[in-house]
Amino acid sequence: MALINGSHSEEFILLGFTDRPWMELPLFVMLLITYPMAMMGNIAIILVSKLDPRLHSPMYFFLTNLSFLDMCYTTSIVPQMLFNLGSSKKTISYLGCAVQLYFFHLMGGTECLLLALMSLDRYVAICKPLHYTLIMNQQICVLLVSIVWLSGMTYAVSEGTVTLQLPLCGLNQLDHLLCEIPVLIKIACGEKSANELTLSVVCIFMLAVPLCLILASYACIGHAMLKIKSSEGRRKAFGTCSSHLIVVFLFYGPAISMYLQPSSSITRDQPKFMALFYGVVTPTLNPFIYTLRNKDVKGALGNLRRRIFSSK
Repeated sequence: MALINGSHSEEFILLGFTDRPWMELPLFVMLLITYPMAMMGNIAIILVSKLDPRLHSPMYFFLTNLSFLDMCYTTSIVPQMLFNLGSSKKTISYLGCAVQLYFFHLMGGTECLLLALMSLDRYVAICKPLHYTLIMNQQICVLLVSIVWLSGMTYAVSEGTVTLQLPLCGLNQLDHLLCEIPVLIKIACGEKSANELTLSVVCIFMLAVPLCLILASYACIGHAMLKIKSSEGRRKAFGTCSSHLIVVFLFYGPAISMYLQPSSSITRDQPKFMALFYGVVTPTLNPFIYTLRNKDVKGALGNLRRRIFSSK
């Protein structure tokens, strides 16, 4: 490849697992199964939250946003992955790469903040039950969710734009399954330490700070749960919180290992597996986690299923 300083290629080659071709067919089959599961599961959560009056509460309003977010998250990367895995031409156009980068990081940044917001909702519901409806009223919930989406968009646009302006010197091979900011920074030529430092600082605010707020919220929730005398009350509080905690660890664990771990300690294939986990596996599991551990959602899904079959 010719090295042309400051130039951008018309397309990128996504190397993926080309050094392990035996992995491509199993990965293609996995994505072909998990993508429809993720879409149907999250659509079901959105439908029951909208159609069942018992679920018209802040908790399910935030859950609906999470489900919509997860649908967009997987859609931003899976179709391109399936196309590349199913063909010998493993490329993505420069424009397609830029769009994928913006959307992937928009959804990722927004989910970081939304999960923190959901923990705040659980904190108010359990620690301030008498003031819950006053604090978490509809206007406040809409405002908070709007701020979360706007913050995610600001992060994606600012960090993505700075990254896309880096000179690539004609290099167009990405050792990844998708267009992600750290991968583009890695192949950039010239001085890029400022970009790496900026990304680290931004990720501290987008990952570490929300996670600390989540842990602080659950520390207060745990203390409040110990004061609940009714075993049924403790069980109900634990049920609503445990689902969210599982989702938090499934999302934040891989994301932190990818974005806050020193680059020298990251193996070659680790970014690929981590992106698959928090971009595909977690959005697929989220609806099942909330459904299997939540009696209200299971009841609403049962009512929806009976309504569908009775109308036929």
